[in-house]
Amino acid sequence: MKRISIPRAELHTHLGGAVDPPILWSLAHYQGIKLPSKDYWDFEDLVTIDENEKNKNIKELHNRFYYWTELIQSSPYAVEMSVKSIIGGGYRKCNLVLQELRFNPMFRNHKGKKDLDHIIMAAVRGMDEAVLEYPKVKAGIILMMDRTLSLRENKIILEKAIKYKNRGVIGIDLAGPQKRDFNIRDYKSLFDKAKNYGLGTTIHTGEEGSLAEMRYIVNEINPDRIGHGLLCVKDKNLMKQIVKNDIVLETCVSSNLRNSKVKNLTEMGKIIKTYLDNNIKFTINTDGPEMYRTNIFKEQELLRKAGILTPRQIKQCNDWAFEASFIPHNTYS
Repeated sequence: MKRISIPRAELHTHLGGAVDPPILWSLAHYQGIKLPSKDYWDFEDLVTIDENEKNKNIKELHNRFYYWTELIQSSPYAVEMSVKSIIGGGYRKCNLVLQELRFNPMFRNHKGKKDLDHIIMAAVRGMDEAVLEYPKVKAGIILMMDRTLSLRENKIILEKAIKYKNRGVIGIDLAGPQKRDFNIRDYKSLFDKAKNYGLGTTIHTGEEGSLAEMRYIVNEINPDRIGHGLLCVKDKNLMKQIVKNDIVLETCVSSNLRNSKVKNLTEMGKIIKTYLDNNIKFTINTDGPEMYRTNIFKEQELLRKAGILTPRQIKQCNDWAFEASFIPHNTYS
Protein backbone atom coordinates (compact mmCIF):
# COMPACT_ATOMS: atom_id res chain seq x y z
CA MET A 1 0.00 0.00 0.00
CA LYS A 2 1.77 3.15 -1.17
CA ARG A 3 1.41 6.35 0.82
CA ILE A 4 0.51 8.68 -2.05
CA SER A 5 -0.63 6.83 -5.16
CA ILE A 6 -3.74 5.13 -3.69
CA PRO A 7 -6.79 7.40 -3.17
CA ARG A 8 -7.98 7.06 0.42
CA ALA A 9 -11.06 8.02 2.44
CA GLU A 10 -11.50 8.67 6.15
CA LEU A 11 -14.88 8.84 7.85
CA HIS A 12 -14.00 9.20 11.54
CA THR A 13 -11.77 12.16 12.42
CA HIS A 14 -12.31 14.51 15.36
CA LEU A 15 -11.38 18.16 14.90
CA GLY A 16 -9.91 18.21 18.40
CA GLY A 17 -7.45 15.43 17.62
CA ALA A 18 -6.45 16.23 14.08
CA VAL A 19 -4.57 19.56 14.07
CA ASP A 20 -0.78 19.53 13.84
CA PRO A 21 0.59 20.64 17.27
CA PRO A 22 2.64 23.57 15.83
CA ILE A 23 -0.57 24.98 14.35
CA LEU A 24 -2.40 24.56 17.66
CA TRP A 25 0.53 26.28 19.42
CA SER A 26 0.36 29.25 17.05
CA LEU A 27 -3.44 29.48 17.35
CA ALA A 28 -3.18 29.50 21.13
CA HIS A 29 -0.64 32.33 21.07
CA TYR A 30 -2.56 34.29 18.44
CA GLN A 31 -5.63 34.26 20.72
CA GLY A 32 -3.66 34.98 23.89
CA ILE A 33 -4.58 31.71 25.57
CA LYS A 34 -2.55 31.02 28.70
CA LEU A 35 -0.99 27.59 28.36
CA PRO A 36 0.37 25.51 31.27
CA SER A 37 3.92 25.76 29.88
CA LYS A 38 5.88 28.23 27.77
CA ASP A 39 7.92 25.39 26.29
CA TYR A 40 6.61 24.10 22.96
CA TRP A 41 7.74 20.51 23.61
CA ASP A 42 5.79 20.40 26.88
CA PHE A 43 2.77 21.57 24.91
CA GLU A 44 3.21 18.88 22.26
CA ASP A 45 3.30 16.24 24.99
CA LEU A 46 0.10 17.77 26.36
CA VAL A 47 -1.91 17.34 23.15
CA THR A 48 -0.53 14.03 21.85
CA ILE A 49 -0.55 10.43 23.06
CA ASP A 50 2.57 8.39 22.40
CA GLU A 51 2.50 4.71 21.53
CA ASN A 52 3.59 3.76 25.06
CA GLU A 53 0.93 5.95 26.75
CA LYS A 54 -2.58 4.88 27.68
CA ASN A 55 -5.68 6.56 29.04
CA LYS A 56 -7.76 4.68 31.56
CA ASN A 57 -11.00 5.47 29.73
CA ILE A 58 -12.73 7.96 27.43
CA LYS A 59 -13.43 10.37 30.30
CA GLU A 60 -9.70 10.68 30.99
CA LEU A 61 -9.08 11.30 27.28
CA HIS A 62 -11.50 14.23 27.33
CA ASN A 63 -10.16 15.68 30.56
CA ARG A 64 -6.47 15.40 29.62
CA PHE A 65 -6.39 16.14 25.91
CA TYR A 66 -9.63 17.45 24.44
CA TYR A 67 -9.86 20.13 27.12
CA TRP A 68 -6.89 21.96 25.60
CA THR A 69 -7.59 21.35 21.92
CA GLU A 70 -11.22 22.44 22.26
CA LEU A 71 -10.22 25.53 24.24
CA ILE A 72 -7.71 26.56 21.57
CA GLN A 73 -10.28 25.98 18.84
CA SER A 74 -12.96 28.05 20.57
CA SER A 75 -13.17 30.90 18.07
CA PRO A 76 -14.33 31.20 14.46
CA TYR A 77 -10.78 31.98 13.30
CA ALA A 78 -9.28 28.96 15.07
CA VAL A 79 -11.97 26.60 13.77
CA GLU A 80 -11.53 27.85 10.20
CA MET A 81 -7.75 27.45 10.29
CA SER A 82 -8.02 24.05 11.97
CA VAL A 83 -10.41 22.60 9.41
CA LYS A 84 -8.40 23.93 6.50
CA SER A 85 -5.14 22.51 7.86
CA ILE A 86 -6.60 19.05 8.51
CA ILE A 87 -8.11 18.56 5.07
CA GLY A 88 -5.06 19.86 3.24
CA GLY A 89 -2.68 17.90 5.45
CA GLY A 90 -4.57 14.65 4.96
CA TYR A 91 -4.33 15.00 1.20
CA ARG A 92 -0.62 15.83 1.21
CA LYS A 93 0.37 13.07 3.62
CA CYS A 94 -1.86 10.17 2.57
CA ASN A 95 -3.77 11.13 -0.57
CA LEU A 96 -6.98 11.47 1.43
CA VAL A 97 -9.32 12.51 -1.36
CA LEU A 98 -12.45 12.09 0.76
CA GLN A 99 -12.54 13.29 4.34
CA GLU A 100 -15.37 13.65 6.82
CA LEU A 101 -14.50 15.82 9.82
CA ARG A 102 -16.59 15.93 12.98
CA PHE A 103 -16.82 18.26 15.95
CA ASN A 104 -19.19 19.57 18.62
CA PRO A 105 -19.79 23.31 18.13
CA MET A 106 -20.94 23.77 21.73
CA PHE A 107 -17.49 22.75 22.94
CA ARG A 108 -16.00 25.61 20.92
CA ASN A 109 -18.22 28.54 21.86
CA HIS A 110 -16.82 29.38 25.33
CA LYS A 111 -19.97 28.09 27.02
CA GLY A 112 -22.30 30.33 25.05
CA LYS A 113 -20.07 33.38 24.76
CA LYS A 114 -19.51 32.67 21.06
CA ASP A 115 -22.30 32.27 18.54
CA LEU A 116 -22.79 28.70 17.28
CA ASP A 117 -23.61 29.85 13.77
CA HIS A 118 -20.31 31.70 13.52
CA ILE A 119 -18.43 28.60 14.71
CA ILE A 120 -20.17 26.32 12.21
CA MET A 121 -19.79 28.74 9.31
CA ALA A 122 -16.10 29.07 10.14
CA ALA A 123 -15.76 25.30 9.75
CA VAL A 124 -17.55 25.48 6.40
CA ARG A 125 -15.25 28.29 5.24
CA GLY A 126 -12.17 26.30 6.24
CA MET A 127 -13.47 23.29 4.35
CA ASP A 128 -14.28 25.36 1.25
CA GLU A 129 -10.81 26.93 1.27
CA ALA A 130 -9.16 23.51 1.55
CA VAL A 131 -11.05 21.92 -1.32
CA LEU A 132 -10.43 25.01 -3.44
CA GLU A 133 -6.68 24.57 -2.89
CA TYR A 134 -6.90 20.80 -3.40
CA PRO A 135 -9.61 20.26 -6.05
CA LYS A 136 -9.27 16.46 -5.98
CA VAL A 137 -10.48 16.41 -2.38
CA LYS A 138 -14.12 16.09 -1.29
CA ALA A 139 -14.97 16.90 2.32
CA GLY A 140 -17.91 17.24 4.68
CA ILE A 141 -18.68 18.27 8.26
CA ILE A 142 -20.45 16.09 10.83
CA LEU A 143 -21.87 17.92 13.85
CA MET A 144 -21.70 16.03 17.12
CA MET A 145 -24.13 15.82 19.98
CA ASP A 146 -22.73 14.65 23.32
CA ARG A 147 -23.84 12.48 26.23
CA THR A 148 -22.63 15.09 28.72
CA LEU A 149 -24.91 17.79 27.28
CA SER A 150 -28.60 18.14 28.02
CA LEU A 151 -31.24 16.90 25.61
CA ARG A 152 -32.20 20.53 24.95
CA GLU A 153 -28.63 21.43 24.01
CA ASN A 154 -28.33 18.41 21.74
CA LYS A 155 -31.58 19.34 20.01
CA ILE A 156 -30.02 22.72 19.20
CA ILE A 157 -27.01 21.00 17.62
CA LEU A 158 -29.33 18.87 15.47
CA GLU A 159 -31.22 21.99 14.35
CA LYS A 160 -27.92 23.59 13.34
CA ALA A 161 -26.99 20.48 11.35
CA ILE A 162 -30.32 20.71 9.50
CA LYS A 163 -29.85 24.45 8.95
CA TYR A 164 -26.44 23.99 7.35
CA LYS A 165 -27.20 20.78 5.50
CA ASN A 166 -26.81 22.49 2.13
CA ARG A 167 -23.66 24.34 3.17
CA GLY A 168 -21.39 21.36 3.82
CA VAL A 169 -22.81 19.72 6.97
CA ILE A 170 -23.48 16.13 5.94
CA GLY A 171 -24.32 14.26 9.13
CA ILE A 172 -25.03 14.10 12.85
CA ASP A 173 -23.23 12.09 15.53
CA LEU A 174 -23.60 11.33 19.22
CA ALA A 175 -20.43 10.88 21.27
CA GLY A 176 -18.95 11.53 24.71
CA PRO A 177 -18.17 9.47 27.80
CA GLN A 178 -20.86 7.45 29.53
CA LYS A 179 -23.08 9.37 31.96
CA ARG A 180 -25.33 7.77 34.54
CA ASP A 181 -28.46 9.79 33.76
CA PHE A 182 -28.08 9.57 29.98
CA ASN A 183 -30.81 7.58 28.20
CA ILE A 184 -30.28 6.66 24.54
CA ARG A 185 -34.05 6.21 24.10
CA ASP A 186 -34.46 9.99 24.36
CA TYR A 187 -32.50 10.33 21.12
CA LYS A 188 -34.43 8.10 18.73
CA SER A 189 -36.71 10.94 17.64
CA LEU A 190 -33.70 13.19 17.02
CA PHE A 191 -32.06 10.66 14.72
CA ASP A 192 -35.37 9.99 12.99
CA LYS A 193 -35.62 13.72 12.31
CA ALA A 194 -32.03 13.84 11.03
CA LYS A 195 -32.82 11.03 8.58
CA ASN A 196 -35.99 12.78 7.40
CA TYR A 197 -33.90 15.82 6.50
CA GLY A 198 -31.38 13.72 4.59
CA LEU A 199 -28.51 13.85 7.08
CA GLY A 200 -26.20 10.89 7.52
CA THR A 201 -26.34 9.31 10.97
CA THR A 202 -23.54 7.82 13.03
CA ILE A 203 -23.32 7.10 16.76
CA HIS A 204 -20.39 6.36 19.07
CA THR A 205 -21.34 3.14 20.79
CA GLY A 206 -19.75 -0.18 21.65
CA GLU A 207 -16.46 1.54 22.41
CA GLU A 208 -17.39 1.47 26.07
CA GLY A 209 -20.67 1.26 27.93
CA SER A 210 -23.18 -1.54 27.63
CA LEU A 211 -24.23 -4.00 24.99
CA ALA A 212 -27.82 -3.04 25.82
CA GLU A 213 -27.23 0.48 24.49
CA MET A 214 -25.65 -0.83 21.31
CA ARG A 215 -28.48 -3.30 20.77
CA TYR A 216 -31.03 -0.50 21.09
CA ILE A 217 -29.10 1.71 18.67
CA VAL A 218 -28.83 -1.05 16.06
CA ASN A 219 -32.38 -2.36 16.39
CA GLU A 220 -34.36 0.84 17.02
CA ILE A 221 -32.34 3.82 15.76
CA ASN A 222 -30.61 1.98 12.91
CA PRO A 223 -27.93 4.57 12.04
CA ASP A 224 -25.98 4.46 8.80
CA ARG A 225 -22.73 3.90 10.68
CA ILE A 226 -21.40 3.26 14.17
CA GLY A 227 -18.30 4.80 15.67
CA HIS A 228 -16.08 1.98 17.03
CA GLY A 229 -18.66 -0.72 17.88
CA LEU A 230 -16.16 -3.16 19.40
CA LEU A 231 -18.62 -4.74 21.83
CA CYS A 232 -20.75 -6.25 19.07
CA VAL A 233 -18.37 -9.24 18.81
CA LYS A 234 -19.83 -10.49 22.10
CA ASP A 235 -23.29 -10.93 20.60
CA LYS A 236 -23.91 -13.10 17.52
CA ASN A 237 -27.47 -11.85 17.05
CA LEU A 238 -26.31 -8.25 17.25
CA MET A 239 -23.72 -8.85 14.55
CA LYS A 240 -26.38 -10.45 12.34
CA GLN A 241 -28.59 -7.38 12.80
CA ILE A 242 -25.72 -5.03 11.93
CA VAL A 243 -25.23 -6.93 8.67
CA LYS A 244 -28.98 -7.04 7.99
CA ASN A 245 -29.27 -3.26 8.55
CA ASP A 246 -26.16 -2.66 6.41
CA ILE A 247 -24.53 -0.62 9.21
CA VAL A 248 -20.85 0.13 8.71
CA LEU A 249 -18.46 0.22 11.68
CA GLU A 250 -15.87 3.01 11.89
CA THR A 251 -12.82 1.25 13.31
CA CYS A 252 -10.01 3.26 14.97
CA VAL A 253 -7.17 0.92 15.93
CA SER A 254 -4.56 3.21 17.54
CA SER A 255 -7.28 5.09 19.40
CA ASN A 256 -8.73 1.87 20.81
CA LEU A 257 -5.29 0.75 21.94
CA ARG A 258 -4.34 4.04 23.61
CA ASN A 259 -7.68 4.51 25.30
CA SER A 260 -7.54 1.01 26.84
CA LYS A 261 -10.51 -0.30 24.85
CA VAL A 262 -8.42 -3.24 23.61
CA LYS A 263 -5.36 -4.65 25.37
CA ASN A 264 -3.07 -5.12 22.39
CA LEU A 265 -2.91 -5.82 18.67
CA THR A 266 -3.58 -9.51 19.28
CA GLU A 267 -6.97 -8.69 20.79
CA MET A 268 -7.64 -6.14 18.04
CA GLY A 269 -6.84 -8.80 15.48
CA LYS A 270 -9.37 -11.18 17.01
CA ILE A 271 -12.05 -8.48 16.90
CA ILE A 272 -11.36 -7.68 13.25
CA LYS A 273 -11.30 -11.39 12.35
CA THR A 274 -14.73 -11.69 13.96
CA TYR A 275 -15.95 -8.80 11.80
CA LEU A 276 -14.66 -10.56 8.70
CA ASP A 277 -16.06 -13.95 9.70
CA ASN A 278 -19.50 -12.38 10.23
CA ASN A 279 -19.50 -10.24 7.05
CA ILE A 280 -19.51 -6.94 8.94
CA LYS A 281 -18.41 -3.96 6.87
CA PHE A 282 -15.86 -1.73 8.59
CA THR A 283 -13.57 1.15 7.70
CA ILE A 284 -10.10 2.13 8.90
CA ASN A 285 -9.85 5.52 10.61
CA THR A 286 -7.50 7.51 12.83
CA ASP A 287 -10.01 9.11 15.25
CA GLY A 288 -7.45 11.92 15.61
CA PRO A 289 -4.27 11.60 13.53
CA GLU A 290 -2.17 14.22 15.29
CA MET A 291 -3.32 13.34 18.79
CA TYR A 292 -2.38 9.69 18.26
CA ARG A 293 0.68 10.48 16.09
CA THR A 294 -0.69 8.51 13.17
CA ASN A 295 -2.43 8.84 9.81
CA ILE A 296 -4.47 6.61 7.52
CA PHE A 297 -1.39 5.21 5.79
CA LYS A 298 0.19 4.33 9.15
CA GLU A 299 -3.03 2.72 10.38
CA GLN A 300 -3.24 0.57 7.26
CA GLU A 301 0.41 -0.39 7.60
CA LEU A 302 -0.05 -1.22 11.28
CA LEU A 303 -2.76 -3.73 10.39
CA ARG A 304 -0.80 -5.15 7.45
CA LYS A 305 2.47 -5.60 9.35
CA ALA A 306 0.67 -7.21 12.28
CA GLY A 307 -0.83 -9.77 9.91
CA ILE A 308 -4.37 -8.65 10.80
CA LEU A 309 -5.38 -7.59 7.29
CA THR A 310 -4.00 -8.39 3.85
CA PRO A 311 -3.47 -5.61 1.27
CA ARG A 312 -6.59 -6.84 -0.50
CA GLN A 313 -8.64 -6.60 2.71
CA ILE A 314 -7.28 -3.12 3.39
CA LYS A 315 -8.39 -2.08 -0.09
CA GLN A 316 -11.84 -3.51 0.68
CA CYS A 317 -12.05 -1.39 3.84
CA ASN A 318 -11.05 1.66 1.82
CA ASP A 319 -13.73 0.86 -0.78
CA TRP A 320 -16.32 0.51 1.99
CA ALA A 321 -15.32 3.96 3.26
CA PHE A 322 -16.05 5.55 -0.12
CA GLU A 323 -19.35 3.67 -0.34
CA ALA A 324 -20.44 4.57 3.21
CA SER A 325 -19.56 8.26 3.01
CA PHE A 326 -22.28 10.81 3.72
CA ILE A 327 -20.85 12.98 0.96
CA PRO A 328 -23.14 12.55 -2.08
CA HIS A 329 -21.59 9.98 -4.40
CA ASN A 330 -22.16 12.10 -7.48
CA THR A 331 -19.63 14.63 -6.16
CA TYR A 332 -16.68 12.28 -6.53
CA SER A 333 -15.54 9.38 -8.67
